[in-house]
Amino acid sequence: MMRAVATSAVLLALVASSPTPLAQRGQPAEPAALAGPVGPSPYNVVRGWHKPFAQPGFAFGGNSGIFAESPNRIFIAQRGETKLPDPVPSEFAGYAGSIIDPATGRGINVLNDTARRVWRNCLYTLDANGVVKERWTQWDQLCEGSSGPGPHRVRISPYDPERRVWVINETFNTIYVFSNDGNKLLKTLGEKNVEGTDGKHFGKPQDVAFLPDGRVLIADGLDNHRVMILDRNLNYIAEFGGMGAGPGQFNGVHAIAVGPGGRIFALDRSGNRINVFRTTADPAKVEFVEAWPNPGIPLDLIVNDASVWITALSPLRFVKFDFKGNHLYTWLVPRELPDGYLEVHTISVDSAGNLYGGDNQYGRTQKFVPKPGADPALLIGPPWVAH
Repeated sequence: MMRAVATSAVLLALVASSPTPLAQRGQPAEPAALAGPVGPSPYNVVRGWHKPFAQPGFAFGGNSGIFAESPNRIFIAQRGETKLPDPVPSEFAGYAGSIIDPATGRGINVLNDTARRVWRNCLYTLDANGVVKERWTQWDQLCEGSSGPGPHRVRISPYDPERRVWVINETFNTIYVFSNDGNKLLKTLGEKNVEGTDGKHFGKPQDVAFLPDGRVLIADGLDNHRVMILDRNLNYIAEFGGMGAGPGQFNGVHAIAVGPGGRIFALDRSGNRINVFRTTADPAKVEFVEAWPNPGIPLDLIVNDASVWITALSPLRFVKFDFKGNHLYTWLVPRELPDGYLEVHTISVDSAGNLYGGDNQYGRTQKFVPKPGADPALLIGPPWVAH
């Protein structure tokens, strides 16, 4: 382990000296100092797992949302598809990031290169081998005409017997709730292209989480900097947060999840911290517990029985915390292809322990399987569920 830690320290120096995607977009992204043990990834990448299915001349768009309902049904919310150069270069490996842009010397960035975006195949499922199972193209209309990135997350409540599928569209300020088979749009929260601060409108919503008693938490998100509390019938109850750097405030709520003991973990992306709250006996109130500073621009998270795993951007990595905010383990994510990432924007773990990570910039999802003999304490378990 000590040799692995030393090796990772060298890798960290290399990563920290390279420009980050946020820096490329004109946003500050100073690499964070790493705390706690740093070592190798406990997973192997299943190379080429995400099989292309777009029509000729197109590839995946930004894979912004993932939810592994089972090892054989993985939902992907993507930001449309990407039009490829004509002719398609010989180095194309099934995803846009594998094509080197002569202007930058890097792979095509599907987040920034919006001129290549077409609103097609915004929601689909994959099987265990990364082959497309279902294409919910009947709902592509809900993304069409978007001037921004569009879909941001896809989630399913573990407490919902109907297994309804939630899709958060940040650009249109809407949240859609579908039947599990995709045949019906059951509910639309928010009003398309109407931003607001009341209980029925959003300001670039980012995520949704589910409490065991049926309440729903909406991370509303990049403009409103709040978390909304809805009852089990999706009626507005209250909210918490607000813009700022004070206790319990946010500068961009990017992801949210719940854990045991009524804990709520909310990632403050631009504020560069993790805010921890706890539910109370009053369904309209939560209490602020503490903030964990400088996680390195957090992106997504999974809460287990006694720990929290996040993906962070600066440097690009997975980090494990205990419930006091102590760093338990870190492993760095390479940027180099064929297995690298520009941004591990979204993660999910299935019931068999396989990990999935969506790249919102190279444009694909990768599957990770535990290495033989990997320490179970270093693996990300399926999300916590109350029993």
